[in-house]
Amino acid sequence: MDQLRNHIEEITPISDEEFAYIKTFFTKKKIKKHQYLIQSGDKVQCEYWIIKGTLRAFYINKDGKEHILQFAIKNWWISDYNAYFNQAESNINIVCMEDAEILCLTLYAREKLASELHKMEHFFRMKLTLLYSSQQKRIISLLSDNPKERYEKFASYYPSILQKIPKKYIAEYLGVCRETLSRLYLNN
Repeated sequence: MDQLRNHIEEITPISDEEFAYIKTFFTKKKIKKHQYLIQSGDKVQCEYWIIKGTLRAFYINKDGKEHILQFAIKNWWISDYNAYFNQAESNINIVCMEDAEILCLTLYAREKLASELHKMEHFFRMKLTLLYSSQQKRIISLLSDNPKERYEKFASYYPSILQKIPKKYIAEYLGVCRETLSRLYLNN
């Protein structure tokens, strides 16, 4: 739980008493490699903070093609946020790429924390702002950058992910074929 406290304190300081209260809202869960955290059609109850491990969020289109939306590693948050905030069924999948430990936070718990502790409202708002900004950059990159530029940006933003995730999934995330990624990867 010290890891969670450090994560929160990157944005806002909290007292020992506040943290003792905050941690009561989280439940710890272990998931195995290849296990689904969320499957399309599931009602999404929680958002998840990763203690350790790597997860992949993806959408499968009507033709059965997988489109990777997000990777998540230690100290990152992940969920189907549309389904989570609307308490609806997911249209994405989140799968564990290696054994992982996560903390689960229900929407009710999140809202209660935010209403009772202004510091946590600020924390959650800042995390959502960063998520929104990051997704917007990714969309613009997919629309305007060539494959080499997308790869270079990904490599500079997330160097630790390059070592952890199979090239097949990085290629899917970047919207290129595996062979194109291999050429880009070998040229760097």
